Amino acid sequence: MTVLDVRLWTVVCRLDRLLPERGVAALVGGVQVAIFRGVSGEVHAVGNRDPFSGAYVLSRGIVGSRGAEPTVASPLHKQVFSLVTGECLDSAGVTVPVYDVRVRDGDVEVAVP
Repeated sequence: MTVLDVRLWTVVCRLDRLLPERGVAALVGGVQVAIFRGVSGEVHAVGNRDPFSGAYVLSRGIVGSRGAEPTVASPLHKQVFSLVTGECLDSAGVTVPVYDVRVRDGDVEVAVP
């Protein structure tokens, strides 16, 4: 059986425009998304809204890691979120959305529901 990928992918930028360990914001299907490129080239996309302040600032957060887990810390109150799961590593039960992201022909594409 063949499974078709029916998600709507949106090109947000060229991969070479993303600086390692820096975030950018993009509006994808009416949703603000924070996009990050890791030092080894992996790309992550999470919701740009900080659930603690309500401000759309996570793209301006501090990129780092906890162990092998890539993270971003809110620039406002410094809560740390996993870029893989969206979970807040400082407050159980708080999350940000995680979006599918891929690189095709040098373009970074994001899919939002």
